[in-house]
Amino acid sequence: MTPDLTTIVELRGTTAVLAAGGAAIGLLFGIVAQRSRFCLRAAVIDVWRGRFGERLGVWLLAFATAVVAVQALMLIGWLDVGSARQVANRGSLSGALVGGALFGIGMIMTRGCASRLLILSANGNLRALLSGLVFAVTAQAALSGVLEPWRTEVASWWLVDGGSARSLLARLGLGNGGGLAVGLLWLAGGVWFSLRARNRPWLWVGGIGTGLAVALAWWFTYAVSAASFDPVAVNGLTFSGPSAQWLMRVLHSPAPPLDFDAAMLPAVFAGSALGALVRREFRIEGFHNGLTMLRYIAGAVAMGFGSVLAGGCAVGAGMTGGAIFSLTAWLALVGMWLGGGLMDRLLPEAAAAPAQPAASHLGGVAPATA
Repeated sequence: MTPDLTTIVELRGTTAVLAAGGAAIGLLFGIVAQRSRFCLRAAVIDVWRGRFGERLGVWLLAFATAVVAVQALMLIGWLDVGSARQVANRGSLSGALVGGALFGIGMIMTRGCASRLLILSANGNLRALLSGLVFAVTAQAALSGVLEPWRTEVASWWLVDGGSARSLLARLGLGNGGGLAVGLLWLAGGVWFSLRARNRPWLWVGGIGTGLAVALAWWFTYAVSAASFDPVAVNGLTFSGPSAQWLMRVLHSPAPPLDFDAAMLPAVFAGSALGALVRREFRIEGFHNGLTMLRYIAGAVAMGFGSVLAGGCAVGAGMTGGAIFSLTAWLALVGMWLGGGLMDRLLPEAAAAPAQPAASHLGGVAPATA
């Protein structure tokens, strides 16, 4: 007989079980996001330039799958997000809008959101690697460093209480059934755009798989919280907090045991690297010139500060928070689309052809670029 989760938690310990689940879900996310080229930035550019192509289809499939799966889990009683920080805690509407816009601006300048930078770093992209490091440093500075006063000031402009006031479904008088219906409408849009763009099979699998990874994270952390006597935060996938956490792990010793977030981040890297090596898409890429490097660094700073101010990155706020209809998460997502579209208009070269790669590479096909 297969032991249930309560028995496993008792035998292995809560932290170890959370780390194992985070690693498994992170590995899945890394593989499917790498293969599908999942990226909010790419979808934003598609829309603002009137292309409505395969990249928009992939993002819509991922987002809609996350919404549908999460709302279905809540309907059947397998998930309760009442204690999740995106809904339960007091939030900032000003932080969501301003932070989301800054994040959108930054992801255009760095040619990738936080999760995409991690994916590309594992594919040999040194531009993404540097941007990711700057992103992590800035996120930590905004959490509890020199940028914290600025973050708290902007966040204090327009606050919203936790609970029903921070839930879009509660504000609109809709239940999880209504949320599921909204998700199905988004899914229909994703299917339509994907069919219109004649997306290849891996783009369908990757988009849907990315959304399922978000839902799995919600379900798994909730299941462990119900099976454990220790307090466990119910949360989904996010990259801003774990990036800052890993920075502090590197700088301080001894590091605490791996938890869900800490195990998830390197697993995403490993999954992306595995996908790149299997498909012979690993290639070392660097900067074309110093001005390009400055643009990437500035974008990473904007993205790091914006993600903490908004309460998460394109995945953490946009998809994870969006799937549970957190008001601040949806406002942050709106800010990301607006900020990204504006920066694409002002700095179109940031979304055009990538900088020239370095000479060395492995593999015989063109890799994903940042």
